[in-house]
Amino acid sequence: MALLPCLKADCVEAGCDEAGRGCLAGAVYAAAVILPPDFYNADLNDSKLLSAKKRYELRTVIEREAVAWATGMATPEEIDCINILQASFLAMHRAIEQLKVVPEHLLIDGNRFTPCPGIPHTTVVGGDGKYLSIAAASVLAKTYRDDCMNRLDEVYPAYQLAKNKGYPTRAHRDAIRKYGVTPLHRKSFTLLPPQQKQWSIE
Repeated sequence: MALLPCLKADCVEAGCDEAGRGCLAGAVYAAAVILPPDFYNADLNDSKLLSAKKRYELRTVIEREAVAWATGMATPEEIDCINILQASFLAMHRAIEQLKVVPEHLLIDGNRFTPCPGIPHTTVVGGDGKYLSIAAASVLAKTYRDDCMNRLDEVYPAYQLAKNKGYPTRAHRDAIRKYGVTPLHRKSFTLLPPQQKQWSIE
């Protein structure tokens, strides 16, 4: 099914999405994208359904053709302080605030959102597979977060962050078990099953 260009055609609409909510380590990233009214790309879809190569190809297209785009993030410390849901909203707000064009409506992936003052919004479950602007935001959020995790892999190679991107793979949890946690890890998450929590903070 082809993705829809927008929900409200009579205003400047920004699609918003996040990446990294389910990870054990690293920041949560978000993006906001305003696309031209006539934008269309047959390859653009929910970033989870695309190959890494295709995501990066689409990022170039999105950044070149978007009316405006921006990314935002919330740190592991902020995630631990305010919880991952609120941190995801915070990252989205930061992305929206950095847009060079002020949107008149926000199209948010998911079923909940903390409103941005003065900007109405609509939440859409599975929106990254329904609307082009949200799909574009999902691509930017995912690729910029992946870039960050690839850089951090050079600092913490034992955790294989370039491969797992901070998600709870078996190899990632084995590394936590063996080497302990790092400042990247979300201490409020269940990093290991309760009986296996024998780490020290580096």
